[in-house]
Amino acid sequence: MSDVARAAGVSAMTVSNVINGHPHVSEETRRRVAEAVDRLGYRMNYAARHLRSGTTGVIGLAVPGIDQPYYGHLAALVIAGARRLGYRVAVEQTGASREGETEALAHSRLRTYDGLIMATVELGEEDGGALFADFPVVTLGERFRGAHVDHVGMANFEGAGDATRHLLERGCRRIAVIGGRAEGESGAATLRTAGHLAALADAGVARDDALLAGCAFTTAGGAEAVRRLRDGGVPFDGALCLTDSLALGVVRGLRDAGLSVPGDVLVVGFDDIPGAAYAVPSLTTVAPGHAEMVAAALEMLTERIAGRRPAGEVRSFTGPHRLVVRESTTR
Repeated sequence: MSDVARAAGVSAMTVSNVINGHPHVSEETRRRVAEAVDRLGYRMNYAARHLRSGTTGVIGLAVPGIDQPYYGHLAALVIAGARRLGYRVAVEQTGASREGETEALAHSRLRTYDGLIMATVELGEEDGGALFADFPVVTLGERFRGAHVDHVGMANFEGAGDATRHLLERGCRRIAVIGGRAEGESGAATLRTAGHLAALADAGVARDDALLAGCAFTTAGGAEAVRRLRDGGVPFDGALCLTDSLALGVVRGLRDAGLSVPGDVLVVGFDDIPGAAYAVPSLTTVAPGHAEMVAAALEMLTERIAGRRPAGEVRSFTGPHRLVVRESTTR
């Protein structure tokens, strides 16, 4: 560490602060230390650090299922980011159930993880006490009502609004919302539906609730939603799919019906999973800022683990979204 300090022109304490992620270090200092670390090939003894601090060096990650492309991609980013910080990651699959999520919380304590990053889907306000405890937890994705914990999310409302405006600008007037949810429910799907409806209202386009096609959030669910819309005689010239997996199913369902994308129907997804760019046609989608979200979640969690923030101080972060335009909306 002293060699790194000399090479960067700072003190050994400053090097330690940078490596351990302490705040109040300038970006210029962080850059100089990082360059010195790379140049000298410095590797921190993480085992010794965890032994001194009484931590295990393991954090938990609870997601509905790594078989889902979005969560598999998210898990890979968390594992890579945690490794750079000297942590290993134990993945829990909750099955998108309340029981699975509460079990993941309990397992994190029983298995003496240092903390938990959790993609909550089904926990309710009555579970707030389980999360607000003397244990580092960061919720990722869905904002969990009733829990006084750090949260990292995405711009669901704004992203869906941007996607809808994109479809409107390309001439769509009857936009099916695949996975759409009615007002009054909670969760990302409801926020994305609300963002879509707000964009329609801003453009003076009348809403038609027949176009809100609720379904299972799977590729098969997307294809089935197309079949139900067509069997019900509901015409549509655009599809806002609330996940990319749904969008892939919609493209297949339209093809099975003898319709082309984007020739007959324009399709937009949400999440920008790795396979979206390689679909045929490649998928226009909302990229929610995965890398920034994961970095923020790891920063929040490691701050909690190190005790650098008081328990009552809660942070939140929303990833920077952008619309990635590809072939599925390009005629």
